[in-house]
Amino acid sequence: MSYIIAVAGKGGVGKTTVSALLIQELLRIEKPVLAIDADPNSNLNVLMGFEYKSTISDIREEAKNLTSPAFSKSDFFNMRLQEIVEEGDGIDLLVMGRPEGPGCYCAVNNILRDYLGRLAKNYRFVVIDNEAGMEHLSRRTADSIDKLLLVSDPTAVGIQSAIHAFRAAKDAGVKIKGASLIINKSKGVLGNDKIKAIKESGLDISGYILFQEEIEKNSEKGNKLSTVSRLSLEHLVQGLALNT
Repeated sequence: MSYIIAVAGKGGVGKTTVSALLIQELLRIEKPVLAIDADPNSNLNVLMGFEYKSTISDIREEAKNLTSPAFSKSDFFNMRLQEIVEEGDGIDLLVMGRPEGPGCYCAVNNILRDYLGRLAKNYRFVVIDNEAGMEHLSRRTADSIDKLLLVSDPTAVGIQSAIHAFRAAKDAGVKIKGASLIINKSKGVLGNDKIKAIKESGLDISGYILFQEEIEKNSEKGNKLSTVSRLSLEHLVQGLALNT
C-alpha cells in the first residue's frame, strides 16, 4: 500500500529542497518512490538529477482537443502518461506542468485523477512537491494524503503562508490523515508568539532544519542534490514509517 506525502509552502522557503532530501531518505527505507512535481515552477527534476520531455499539462491540452472517435481520452491518457514517467534508480518522476488554461477541464481532470490513483499503487512512497495553493489536490489526487508536510522558514510571513496552505487544503476537501510543519533554514527555536499561532492552527512542528550554506549554494547553481548535503530528516521519516 502506498504512503502519500504532499509537501507545500510558499516560494523561497526550500520546500523543493526538503522534498528532494525527503525522497533520498525514503529511498533508504524502501523502493520504489514516485516523485510528482506539482509546482508550475518545476525544478524538482534538477535536484533529483532528472531530465523530462513532456508534462501532464502538455498531455492535458492534447486530450482536451482530442476529437478522434476511434481513440478515447481515457486510452489516450493511459498511453501518453506512461510515456512521460521518467524512470530512475528506484525512483520515477512525473511533472505536472502549467495550470489549466481557459475552458472546462472537468472530464480531463477526472481521467487524470483516476490514472494517478492507479499509478500511485505501484510505489511504496509517493512524494508530491506542490505549489503554495493546495486547491488542485482535490482535483488531481484520488487517494487520501497520509501526511501533509508544510515547510516554512522562520519568518512570520513563511509561517502564515504554511498555515494558509493547510487551511486551503482542508477547505478544498482534500482528505488529510495527518499534517505537520517543518521549520527550514532555522537558526534556533521559534519565539512563543509564532509557536502559539502554529498550535492554534492545528499544526505541530515536526522539527527544525538548520540553515546550511552548502544547500544554499547548491540551489543557486542549479546542481543535483548531493548525498553529502543530507538534512536531519531521519526523525521525520521514522515517524512516517511507523504509520505505513
